[in-house]
Amino acid sequence: MNPRLIPYVLILPVTLFLFAFFLYPFVLVSQQAFISDNGFSLENFRDVVDHWKFPISLQNTLLLAAAVVPVQLALALLMATMVNRMQRGRSLILYVWTIPLGISDLAAGIIWLAIFEQSGFLNSMMSGLGLVDRPVTFLSYQSPLIVFIAIALAEIWRATAIMLVILVAGIGLIPKEYHEAAEVFGASRWKRFLWVTLPLLRPSLQTALILRVVLAFEVFAVVAALGGSLFPVLMGEIYAYQFDLLNSGAAAALALFVLAISIGFTLVILRVLRVPKGATI
Repeated sequence: MNPRLIPYVLILPVTLFLFAFFLYPFVLVSQQAFISDNGFSLENFRDVVDHWKFPISLQNTLLLAAAVVPVQLALALLMATMVNRMQRGRSLILYVWTIPLGISDLAAGIIWLAIFEQSGFLNSMMSGLGLVDRPVTFLSYQSPLIVFIAIALAEIWRATAIMLVILVAGIGLIPKEYHEAAEVFGASRWKRFLWVTLPLLRPSLQTALILRVVLAFEVFAVVAALGGSLFPVLMGEIYAYQFDLLNSGAAAALALFVLAISIGFTLVILRVLRVPKGATI
């Protein structure tokens, strides 16, 4: 085989996979979104935007992402720094912290539902401490803030490990000589973290934030388990259009809208955390 062809042969399986499971479905979804009985049309997009639930679901999705992602980033940075400094038990702690990665979204939602429901752990604990005389209904339309907090906590618990794994790998690639040199010149731990670790961790931060923000806009199962119709989000509306209302055109249009939002935020992250040319860390 010609050596020049080897790279193309190696990427051929990935190319076929992307075509079969991304490009081809994307073309089909685009056709459903833009093509109606009268040909090319934006009717599906108008139907979606004019629906009364659209601004509410968009607002809830953006608020959830804005509340969850910064907290997850801060926790992941703290946990990754702690793991990197551990001399013993590092692998065990990292394993325990990444357990939620093996739990599905729906299972995570059900776990937290078992905490917040009337017969759940939180009510049992409060009753045992004598704080309440009867079970409290936390997840109801009368307490939207608590519903939001429950969903946010479940998402933080479930998905922080995604960012943690990426940041642990990134910190591990930073040469120790940089920190040692900064320490010699009298830099404190906080200054070494701020002026050495964070700049060199930029590629990993970029990857972790893009992945987490995209997944934040696709949240569905956790919201369905804890909030249901009390907390509509964009992915939940896509499900409702497709399976409840049997309107695949509107579902496809809303899916493309979510894709556009994800691409927009990805470009912003790439711009803000752009990696200088020649950077290898």
